[in-house]
Formats: sequence, C-alpha cells, structure tokens
Amino acid sequence: MEYGITETEKKGDGYYFVNWSPLAKADRHDIITKVPSVAGVFEIYWMDEKNRLRLFVVGCTNYGGLRSEIRRITDPELCKNDEKAKKILEEKEIWYRYSPTDSANVMSDVIWFFMQQYFPEKESSSHSGRYENIFLKESAPDKLTWVP
Repeated sequence: MEYGITETEKKGDGYYFVNWSPLAKADRHDIITKVPSVAGVFEIYWMDEKNRLRLFVVGCTNYGGLRSEIRRITDPELCKNDEKAKKILEEKEIWYRYSPTDSANVMSDVIWFFMQQYFPEKESSSHSGRYENIFLKESAPDKLTWVP
C-alpha cells in the first residue's frame, strides 16, 4: 500500500486520511536509502526503559524532503543547540515514520491537528484556514501506542 495523505472536503470541513509508513529504527544509512526525498509529515519517537515509545518530534518538511529532515533530526552529531535532545539521541533507541504529501496546505492542517491532539496546552502553528473543522484518521502497518 502506498503511504501518503488524502484530503476530502465536505460541507466546508476538511477530512484527512494519513497512511503512515511502517515504524523504522533510525539509522543514518537506512534513512538515506529507504526514506524518499519528498515533502511530507513525520513523527520521531524514542524508546524508554520500559520499551514504550515516547513522542520526540512531530513535524513536516518541504525543502530537502523527508529524507534529509529525518536524518538531521535523528543524528546526535547534528544536534548542536539542545543538550536535552542530544542526550536522548545519544542514549536512546530512536524510531520514525512518515507520510508524504506535496501540499503545504495539507501539511499545515495535519500538523495543526496533531499538535491540538498531542499538545493542546502548547500554542501551535496555524492551519491553512480553508476549513471550518478538520478531522483526521490514521492508518499504519504497526500498532502504535505512545506515551507522552
């Protein structure tokens, strides 16, 4: 099955379906050979001592694509200004998944939705403004339950 995001409009509301790639352990060589260099959204996790995934980063990328952004974020050698993040990257097992899309509007709506769901207390980026309400469903080959 193809990974990606589909969008449907109905009565002024936006409906999204995110089909995620399988979770993969972050390895610079695998990322370079397996992740496409296209725009899209991604999630990065770290594995805690109880073998539970913890969300590290949710984001999107246009320029440079998923390959370079996931590679950059998961490499402790490239983490210069955040000691806490660097420590996690050095000491923990890092996992990622992604879903390509070439639409900046779709990315902003999907990321806005995730931020509202995952971190409602934080001020997040805005959505595209095209829809009154945004709804989202996800599909992934892995059963994922993460701990905040």
